[in-house]
Amino acid sequence: MTTERFKQQYLPLHPKLYRVALALVGNKDDAEDLLQEGYGKLWKKRDELDHIQNPEAFSVMLIKNLCLDFLRSAAANRHLTSIEENMVTTSVTPEREMERREALEKVKILIEQLPDNQKQVLKLRGLSDCSMEEIAEITGFSAVNVRTLLSRARKIIREQYTQLNIHTL
Repeated sequence: MTTERFKQQYLPLHPKLYRVALALVGNKDDAEDLLQEGYGKLWKKRDELDHIQNPEAFSVMLIKNLCLDFLRSAAANRHLTSIEENMVTTSVTPEREMERREALEKVKILIEQLPDNQKQVLKLRGLSDCSMEEIAEITGFSAVNVRTLLSRARKIIREQYTQLNIHTL
């Protein structure tokens, strides 16, 4: 693929790809970094891109996969830590703060044990604050399936958290 053809086919997709990345990771800087990485991967594979029938779908899938890998990485934990720090208030006693941190750690562990599809939907909804429709578009699941996965994930977390607390008493 020539440089001109690459620019014509893939650069106009930038706004849509950015929206997908931003919806998934919830951070402008990370979305831009992932988009840059995605364009780098596309450029490296430019000789193979002539055979792609739907460049837009291919690009969206590439960005989605990069974002999901990112969310699974330590960077997602950094984001959770910043959320955790924002939740701290001055009126909380040290004992309550310790209990809250322990509870948050238990929930994080339980989330990581979920099946990948449930974990993905839960993180998109809870961390990235995506709408059900956005999650359906990003994941390729139907809206009904997204709701079902989210409901099941929440139910599993709730049941397992309750079970953990019963055993620790």
